[in-house]
Amino acid sequence: MTDASCALPPVDACALPGAAAVPADPSRTFTAPGAQERFEILRAARSVAIVGASDNPARASYFVSTYLLSSSPYDVYFVNPRADSILGRPAYASLADLPVTPDIVDVFRRHDDLPGVAQEAVDAGAKTLWLQLGSWHEGAAEIARDAGLSVVMDRCVKIEHARFHGGLHLAGFDTGVLSSKRQLLSRR
Repeated sequence: MTDASCALPPVDACALPGAAAVPADPSRTFTAPGAQERFEILRAARSVAIVGASDNPARASYFVSTYLLSSSPYDVYFVNPRADSILGRPAYASLADLPVTPDIVDVFRRHDDLPGVAQEAVDAGAKTLWLQLGSWHEGAAEIARDAGLSVVMDRCVKIEHARFHGGLHLAGFDTGVLSSKRQLLSRR
């Protein structure tokens, strides 16, 4: 065995496949971060503030919150001025009221509210503004990017975390079974 065969793989060997993402809609000018950058954002984060968090189990923010609390290493904080607590944890009226500076501000708010939330994230010292599935606001992205924040839009923190950490099977997206055959059901 030669010394060359014992060398560590190049750093690029650990990179996620795929090039940086490009806008899918030609009217969108914001270039979304690729898979590797999203992976790095999630890997570096220690805290997530969920703006627009809800204690209603039918809401997407509730589903994401339960996942992050049970299946991620993040300290999770809830921002909802109309709630006292969510999932047994305190809810804060704004990002400014949080006891910590969040790494990721995960936003579940109406489109028209996004620029204001982006400015709150900047003012709070967050590192990343993350807009959930279906949320795309180039003005909000510009506010955050101009202040040095990373910006992710139209992506779900839960799905991205699960994708990069092997947890998609927890929600039934990946059964681990590869087959083109239909499963036969017994008729007893």
